[in-house]
Amino acid sequence: MAIKHKSEIKINVGLDENKVPEKIYWSADDGNITDMEAQSVLLSVWDSANKDTFSVNLWTKEMPINEMKQFFHQTLVAMKNSYFTATSDEKMAATMQDFCDYFYENMMK
Repeated sequence: MAIKHKSEIKINVGLDENKVPEKIYWSADDGNITDMEAQSVLLSVWDSANKDTFSVNLWTKEMPINEMKQFFHQTLVAMKNSYFTATSDEKMAATMQDFCDYFYENMMK
């Protein structure tokens, strides 16, 4: 199948002398987003040939812990939504939502 449109998403990471992220910027052609600053990025890519996931998980050293917890909670909810959209598996999506609720209720304790 021929590709009819190409879209590019870029992530640029500014590192300190120890290669620890200090700044993260992302751009998305189709979203008209250019060098928007971010504090954290979680990226997962499925390798179908090897049946394995490649992940890049980055956060700046200035990211507050309470924001990291909120970021993880919102990411888990988004994963649950994506999972349901992709699979229509209501039972597992509900189980994932239960965990998201549990995570939210307990993340600040």
